Amino acid sequence: MKEIKIYSTTYCPYCQRAKMLLDAEGLSYTEINVEEDAEKRAELAEKYNWQTVPMITIGDEFIGGFDDLAKLQASEELVNKVNS
Repeated sequence: MKEIKIYSTTYCPYCQRAKMLLDAEGLSYTEINVEEDAEKRAELAEKYNWQTVPMITIGDEFIGGFDDLAKLQASEELVNKVNS
């Protein structure tokens, strides 16, 4: 099973939705709060060419944000991606 990471902030509603979606699917994840770590957030923004949270990865693959995660779940590809 590939590791899921969510880079998030406490005040982000899309971060909360992403975590709720993963919880509903029974998938475990690691949450990394970047709220007070501007350097880490800037590093991730550059690495993934993505400015907003959540920033979600599955294994070494950058998935995107909540909308991208929801699309994977709706197309039934999420669990396969995690388990592949």
